[in-house]
Amino acid sequence: MERAALFDVDGTLVDTNHLHVVAWWEALRQAGHTVPMPAIHRAVGLGSGDLLEHLLGKGRDQGRDGAISAAHTTLFGTFFERLPAFESAGELLRTLAGQGWRIVLATSAGGPELQALRRAIDADDAIADTASADDVSEGKPAAEPVEHALELAGVPARQAVFVGDTVWDMEAASRAGVPAVALLCGGIPQTDLERAGAGSVYRDPADLLARLGHSPFGAVAPGAGS
Repeated sequence: MERAALFDVDGTLVDTNHLHVVAWWEALRQAGHTVPMPAIHRAVGLGSGDLLEHLLGKGRDQGRDGAISAAHTTLFGTFFERLPAFESAGELLRTLAGQGWRIVLATSAGGPELQALRRAIDADDAIADTASADDVSEGKPAAEPVEHALELAGVPARQAVFVGDTVWDMEAASRAGVPAVALLCGGIPQTDLERAGAGSVYRDPADLLARLGHSPFGAVAPGAGS
């Protein structure tokens, strides 16, 4: 039986969370909204519609959501050619693929943004598939993105491990029944990640790679539970 390593991308493999914060802050400012950057940071990882509802509430003029999201996309797009992957992000994916893990990215990014993120990671040879926001009706923290990634990998939840950096990632993995590993490089406190369902926490991809054998990846044997 295959094993699947499911990875969030923004803030997990690529150092983009604070770039998203700046882009959302400016997009919201242009639309007349003053939102503190720490609040935006906590919302990063949600799909655009859910993020705007989280920050502005259900009573906002939802007719302006598309324009705000488009402004964010344009602003974030100015960083595409210089997105920085975290140390050892690509090596982590290649190491897991070499050990027989099927690598699937589970991300809200799509189109040119996803292409830019994959260029930054520089490990396309290790990535088997991608579950993007375009493929699901509900984004994280709903289970659907993780469940779709499982479908693409062709494995049950017990044969997978999910790695992310936000509380939304942890909640989505927990709801899908997949063991959740959290990385601190996205800037979310460890206690929040553990409260949301993280079973183990590492500093960043390099730290996870260095301790891979003693991580949840070392606990899922080929064919376990088959």
